[in-house]
Amino acid sequence: MRQDGTITEMNAQQIRNEYLKFFNERNHEIIARAPLMLKDDPTTLFTGSGMQPLLPYLLGQEHPAGVRLTDSQTCLRAQDIEDVGDNRHTTFFEMLGNWSMGDYFKEQQIRWFFEFLTDVVGLDASKIYVTCFIGDEAHGIPRDDEAAAIWQTLFAEKGIDNKIVELGSAENGDTLGMQGGRIFFYDDGENWWSRGGGLDKTPIGDPCGPDSEVFYDFGPQNHAEGYGLAHPASDSGQFMEIGNQVFMQYRRLEDGSFEPLERKNVDFGGGLERIAAAQMDSPDVFKISLLWPIIEKLQSLSGKKYESHTESMRVIADHLRAATFMAVDGCVPANKEQGYVMRRLLRRAIRFAFDLGVEQNFFEEIVPVVADLYVDDYPEVKAKRDEVIAVLVKEEKVFRQTLRKGLKQLEKFSADGLTGTELFTLYDTFGFPVELSTEEAFKQDISLSDNWRQEFDDRMAEQRARSQTAAKGTFKGGLGGDSLQHKKYHTATHLMYAALKKVVGDHVTQHGSNITEERLRFDFNNDEKVTREQLDEVEKLVNEWISWDLPVSFQEYPTDTAFEMGAIGAFGDKYGDTVKVYKMGDEPKRVSFEICGGPHVEHTAQLAEDGKVFKITKEESSSAGIRRVKAVLV
Repeated sequence: MRQDGTITEMNAQQIRNEYLKFFNERNHEIIARAPLMLKDDPTTLFTGSGMQPLLPYLLGQEHPAGVRLTDSQTCLRAQDIEDVGDNRHTTFFEMLGNWSMGDYFKEQQIRWFFEFLTDVVGLDASKIYVTCFIGDEAHGIPRDDEAAAIWQTLFAEKGIDNKIVELGSAENGDTLGMQGGRIFFYDDGENWWSRGGGLDKTPIGDPCGPDSEVFYDFGPQNHAEGYGLAHPASDSGQFMEIGNQVFMQYRRLEDGSFEPLERKNVDFGGGLERIAAAQMDSPDVFKISLLWPIIEKLQSLSGKKYESHTESMRVIADHLRAATFMAVDGCVPANKEQGYVMRRLLRRAIRFAFDLGVEQNFFEEIVPVVADLYVDDYPEVKAKRDEVIAVLVKEEKVFRQTLRKGLKQLEKFSADGLTGTELFTLYDTFGFPVELSTEEAFKQDISLSDNWRQEFDDRMAEQRARSQTAAKGTFKGGLGGDSLQHKKYHTATHLMYAALKKVVGDHVTQHGSNITEERLRFDFNNDEKVTREQLDEVEKLVNEWISWDLPVSFQEYPTDTAFEMGAIGAFGDKYGDTVKVYKMGDEPKRVSFEICGGPHVEHTAQLAEDGKVFKITKEESSSAGIRRVKAVLV
């Protein structure tokens, strides 16, 4: 804001920095972003929301930085891959967040966010609309009149109308419309937060509560046909959600009822890209300063215009931004889990590059543009810039070789016309998106046995079903991994890491892990296969340390101090000012000293309960230069 009170235009980077400054001035500690792959959370592939890394603290654990926190958290939602191409969906995004752990509540939170949007970012208050929880008589939850009253006061202070309208469900909104409202009450399908979803899906014992969402109005010209009447919770395009304030003020009891919490929390998340789009008064998030330079480079490389090749440029910009941060956080392309998602993003980007006529290596041109958008604000991007470029460029070369093999296979399949099953094989084995296969078939005058699409979709559905079955017990909803078995496997992972460094070499560094109640999985760097003799030696060491019944304890240290003391961490992890370090054993029998969020057992002999021993069941390649071991307690 200028001295005369007028608002200057702010780019996304400035909005991020001003947000952190704003809440830091209000006694919030700025905490570092968590990596996109959370090492100690086996419940999800990626960090999908700003609050996810902080869930243990919202559930009651004390945060070392205090009760007021703020950050900008990078997030990835792989389920949105197919939605990318419109003006608002991205797989990768940043969430601006602030939290109160039992400190301030609705009055301060709502007022501060409104002040930030209008007085700092400079949004027109008349284009801001909000929603609150309508209440639920059957569950004994009253209407959130407290939040609505605060909003009414704030709008009145700006000279803005503040009429309250009850819509109930989003479907009702499609029929009833705005009715001159500014503040809208919706049911638990829109304005209730719990780890399970709505009121009836709230897990027993969990904190939960109403939320208040904030929307920006881009004007009726952006309301698409087929959505009924306009209202904030509609997906028509006129309104875009830019922030959500969750007020955790209840707990669900065994009988299904809800009781007020003594210690109430605030969890706020605001989409940086969307707030930046609102600041520009443009519903197209791809025109903000964190995405438009990528589009400009694509226009320069291809000679095509954004207006005529909009979807392709949006997909490429989004996917390469996501893959860049995945690489920064230690992910490498692979055929499973996070690496598979990364590979899929990169290959989709290459496929859409064909639409631009860019069929030569282009990652080396685009990825530096992406990285340079973040080097000033994220030191880890600057430190790994060249390494990230090399990883992605290598994957592009690998895929182009795969494309050549796939084209040869296409010719073999084509004798009697391509079937849906053959198209699925090209997709599943060679990474050929179905659009690419059908385009190539058209170019080569290869016919498609009329039901190919249904057959292809059936094969895809079968694959999804297999994937969901395989994932059961691994990626459960909400915060998981706190059972005794999880604690045992977390502890065993520390011991195995220490043993691998002794047996294989001190160069061994963790590149990922996944822990379930059935087994542990651990990825680490090593150029060669680990021999069976080495694995036997690792097993022997781990079981010996278990038999010593070493005490397991943790202490928080300043990060620099922890590393000076010899603590080890994971490749790709970044840490704040303080870290939790788990120690197993005391000198001279200290065998592990590792940065970790837990959870763990209290002493190592617990791993040997019921006569169990530690056993490595598999050693394999995870990706180039990365080995993977799986182990169990049997």
